[in-house]
Amino acid sequence: MNEYDSKRIYDLTKKINYFPTENFKEANCYILNTCHIREKATDKVYHDIGRVKKEFRNKIKPIVIIVGCVAQAEGEILLKKEKYIDAVTGPQSYHKINDIILRLEKKLKPINFTEFDVIEKFDNLNRFKNSSSSVSSYLTIQEGCDKFCKFCVVPYTRGAEFSRSVKELLKECKELVENGTSEITLLGQNVNAYNYEGKRLSDLIFEISKIENLKRIRYTTSHPIDFSKDLIDIHRTSKKLMPLIHLPVQSGSDNILRNMNRKHDIHYYLDLISELKKSNPLIEFSSDFIIGYPGETDKDFDASYELLKKVGYINTYSFIFSPRLGTPAAEMRKIDNKIAKKRLEIFQREAQRIKMKYRKKLFNKRSTILFENRSSRKKDEFFGRDEYLNSVIVKSNENLKGKIKDVTITNGNQNTLFGEIISNSEKKDFAA
Repeated sequence: MNEYDSKRIYDLTKKINYFPTENFKEANCYILNTCHIREKATDKVYHDIGRVKKEFRNKIKPIVIIVGCVAQAEGEILLKKEKYIDAVTGPQSYHKINDIILRLEKKLKPINFTEFDVIEKFDNLNRFKNSSSSVSSYLTIQEGCDKFCKFCVVPYTRGAEFSRSVKELLKECKELVENGTSEITLLGQNVNAYNYEGKRLSDLIFEISKIENLKRIRYTTSHPIDFSKDLIDIHRTSKKLMPLIHLPVQSGSDNILRNMNRKHDIHYYLDLISELKKSNPLIEFSSDFIIGYPGETDKDFDASYELLKKVGYINTYSFIFSPRLGTPAAEMRKIDNKIAKKRLEIFQREAQRIKMKYRKKLFNKRSTILFENRSSRKKDEFFGRDEYLNSVIVKSNENLKGKIKDVTITNGNQNTLFGEIISNSEKKDFAA
């Protein structure tokens, strides 16, 4: 979601003649877009600001603005602690970025914009065309969350669940496709809670699928309890909807899930996976796990470990519990860090084994790849992704950007697959 927000900030700032530079040493305005879910997010803000201070020590100071969830959660603290920061604005107020910059040009500081103006934000953004020209683009359809998991800061930084109108989203989708986008990922803190005047996520996917030159559709991130039957069913009927579902579980222990306020148990979660597999046997899953959550016993960890093996996730994101200021879990007693680190090591080792076992099954098999750009390694190599978001690199003298090709996977590692193009394999549509 932060990538989408950053690109929209670019669209806004163009109107006052501010344009992105690849070399921050040349910048006269430094905007840091932050995510509070990441570990030590606030520390990283201070680290990045330190880099800017060092670079501009003997130069004219740039305007420095902190945007996003860290700004929302700790904006006043940031302004007081680091005088080099000129302004903070939350994720629901960044549509005011031009006004902030113009005020700072007049030396009016510091500025704190952390209101929850989510409707106003999108009303303003809708006035500006989305200029993203990426082959694969993000589109925010929903923000905020009403679930209040005890470890999560999102309800406090992004606010209540809010869904954008179908009309607005179709317009922005068409803009992206006209710019060259072939794949769109629909974003939301709780994306499958999307509901605008009775239109659910499945309805939106159905409408977006009608856009002629749009080849692939994805969505993330899902909460298990908001998986409605119509959303399950569209995985069977939609040819453009990709068969990878990111379905965070956080823990394999019912006890820990209750302590997290996740509102579901493992039996429900596994039944949902079963129903999705029945809808489309090609579906694979990725997930998030928090290791070392307050109160986690050896038995609780073993339950997560067993769930990992049972589902066979093709990708997992696992982290040691990191408390977030203002959340209920931040007040809970943490388990010993040495124990948490050991459990994480064991868990990630098994996750990598499962992932590599899955990848080896792809060797000498055909995959359908949407190519995004040239590889950063060699000019005759192109980078793309298959239906399951696996990164694939092939050699080609043809410019493959934006094209869809059948590829035989020859080998690979934990991060990247390598393959060879099957002749005359330009694809016109998909069966997902």
